[in-house]
Amino acid sequence: MAKLLYQGHGSYRITSDNGAVVYLDPFIGEGYDAPASLILVTHQHSDHNRVDLPARAPGCIVITEREALRGGKHQSFSVKGIDIRAVEAKNRSHDPHCCVGYLLTVDDVTVYASGDTSTTEEMADMAAIHLDYVLLPIDGIYNMDAKEASECARIIGAKHSIPIHMKPGALFDRRIAETFDAPGRLIVEPGEEITL
Repeated sequence: MAKLLYQGHGSYRITSDNGAVVYLDPFIGEGYDAPASLILVTHQHSDHNRVDLPARAPGCIVITEREALRGGKHQSFSVKGIDIRAVEAKNRSHDPHCCVGYLLTVDDVTVYASGDTSTTEEMADMAAIHLDYVLLPIDGIYNMDAKEASECARIIGAKHSIPIHMKPGALFDRRIAETFDAPGRLIVEPGEEITL
């Protein structure tokens, strides 16, 4: 089964059964030593786009919002048995023409990597997908707060909801994480790896 290592802030790594390694929004924390098969960047803010951090496997593919929003349309990709579909991400600090989230299918597990966002219209359609995991920002400064993120988690209806991006300049804040009140809530600490 796939595994997810939370590195802190908005950064995490997913490893598939066949050894494909995906880094999402690399920026901070530990665990960049496993060579990347794929690096996904949701937008170009400096706390999401340190593509130089992960080691890279031969043929590593980097997909940023530029590739994901080619021609102004959200694109789909398949890399090393992982299916990726770009989806909308937006709020007062993040222009939807320059930001994306990603829906990933890894080892038959579906993950919504929302990136920096607040509520989007597309979230209402995600309930029909029956997602396994959603990772949502809750800082309330550059993104929605924990209350709005909790409501988004209810709308999306994933089996498990993980709060991320809690406090600018910090890897993690347990007090803020505890205010995220969503069905299937999982609080994952930096350096903790979970089986998906």
